Amino acid sequence: MHIQIRPVITALRRHKAGTLLIALQIALTLAIVCNALFIIHQRLANLSATSGVDEANVFVIANMWADLGQPTERIDVQVRADLLALRQLPAVRDAAPASGYPLRGGGWDNFVTMTPEQTKPTTDAAVYTGDEHFIDTLGLRLVAGRNFRPDEVMVMGTQQAITPPTVIVSKVLADRLFPDGNALGKSFYAMGATPSTIVGIVDPLHRQGVDQWSNGYAGQALIWPMRADDSRGIYYIVRAKPGQLADAMREAPKALYAQSRLRIIEPKDGIQDYAAIRHKVYDRDRGMAILMSVISVVLLAITAAGIVGLTSFWVGQRRKQIGVRRALGARQCDILAYFLTENFLISATGVLLGAVLAIAFNLWTVTRFEMSHMSMAYVGIGVVVLLLLGQAAVLAPALRASRVSPVEATRSV
Repeated sequence: MHIQIRPVITALRRHKAGTLLIALQIALTLAIVCNALFIIHQRLANLSATSGVDEANVFVIANMWADLGQPTERIDVQVRADLLALRQLPAVRDAAPASGYPLRGGGWDNFVTMTPEQTKPTTDAAVYTGDEHFIDTLGLRLVAGRNFRPDEVMVMGTQQAITPPTVIVSKVLADRLFPDGNALGKSFYAMGATPSTIVGIVDPLHRQGVDQWSNGYAGQALIWPMRADDSRGIYYIVRAKPGQLADAMREAPKALYAQSRLRIIEPKDGIQDYAAIRHKVYDRDRGMAILMSVISVVLLAITAAGIVGLTSFWVGQRRKQIGVRRALGARQCDILAYFLTENFLISATGVLLGAVLAIAFNLWTVTRFEMSHMSMAYVGIGVVVLLLLGQAAVLAPALRASRVSPVEATRSV
């Protein structure tokens, strides 16, 4: 079976409008689908991001004070009493105060510099505050150095700015600041002119936020030994004993209200386990992945339908020509190969243009929305998918064309 390309190209020139329409449709579909696949992969990768937390056993209580404007000393007394009550519950392993927690969806972060005079930041780090129980409560893995000592834990009231002299950092942040791998005992600046000396390193530790802008700082976080006694409220992070999460979540609010009724814990979102926290923070990513998947499927279906429709129309127009070729000895496989080749040339033109559009669109999103650069692998996958889709779509009308009888050559139009 031998197909000459020149007659195919000549035929396409006689149908410029239809050829151009399908080629442009393939190009636009490829450009959109490639970028959609890239976005879907990114969003799905976010859903499975490691937080560093013992998520199966940890939950968070958002505690708001009903008596606003309390002095810091009074709040701190209440916070310590609350923590003692939580830690004494039979189902609880440990508890810690916090100003935020991994995967919260947003929170405190600071630019980090190596010197107080530095104007351009070295990087950006999520900031967590907690006492000597913070690491164990979250289930973080201390890979180097030590935990905080009780005497190092400071108290920070509302609208106060305190920089503790010691800090525990994530390994990603330690490697970013000190690439030689010798971060313990080194200092940096995260707020003001007071340095913080690294006494411990944990790995991993996710940031509080999951926004697109923070991808460049993924995994960079620090922990200060501090109870942030805000007069508006505080987070209590609680780690249950294995298999006792439900019991701990049920008993923890009772223990807190037994200490003081002057607090507000919302019945719906005031207490959340990490399954709910993760589901909530990644709801937008999940929705985006579903939307991009639907758009991709619809575009591919429309493109396939367009190829089927155009080829069927051409087959209807060429029935007599096909019959003549059959009468002159062309086999069914020759007719089939002709239409497959014709469609391949259209598809190849479309994917070449689509590849350029896909790269251009990605570069636009990078500059406009701070997205990452798309790997060429997505373009390659898209090209293969569109070429295979085109050949599959044209197969049915091409088979119909191959079954045209030589008798068609003798029929008048």
